[in-house]
Amino acid sequence: MALTRHLVIFSRSPRLGTGKRRLAKDIGEVQALRFQRVMLDITLRRLAPDSRWAISLAVAPDGCGNWPPELKVVFQGRGDLGQRMANVARELPPGPVVIVGSDIPDIAPNHIAKAFRALGDNDAVFGPATDGGYWLVGLRRRPRFLDPFAGVRWSSVHALADTLANLAGRRVAFVDLLSDVDDGDSLRRQPNWGVLHRAKFGGRNS
Repeated sequence: MALTRHLVIFSRSPRLGTGKRRLAKDIGEVQALRFQRVMLDITLRRLAPDSRWAISLAVAPDGCGNWPPELKVVFQGRGDLGQRMANVARELPPGPVVIVGSDIPDIAPNHIAKAFRALGDNDAVFGPATDGGYWLVGLRRRPRFLDPFAGVRWSSVHALADTLANLAGRRVAFVDLLSDVDDGDSLRRQPNWGVLHRAKFGGRNS
């Protein structure tokens, strides 16, 4: 019997002042909140209907939000980003796990399918980001869970390199290079953001 493929979307609860802090410094808290809400909605609409994986939304802080009852919600727990990803990955039922953020405008189901295919022959898979980090990480979790996140310098150009160093000697694959949005400059480099924003809110993107 085939193991379930687990897709986990990481997100902070979309509330004013609680997420996208670097983006908020550049474009203001209200616009950062709008970005967060739009991208979470877009990400779920694109990825949740696909029957090739079981989807979970991993949120922070624990206990937050009023989420649709049909959406499986788990809580990230304590610690830095790596500790929280490890928390979630450890607790899922058996099967490969792919974790993505909710701030990747170009994310599509084909990227997720490619990552799960890569885990058939590899211990881990990454979707490298243009800023030196990664927008996707996948772990085979067989024969045991392998935690590659210790000592990673998050929110830096070293994030991917640090994680790969923890996986020395393991089989690692890569999928497409994409951009995530962490600050005003990365948002301005997204040519379709204005269109997506107006479609959601019916107003101007400022």
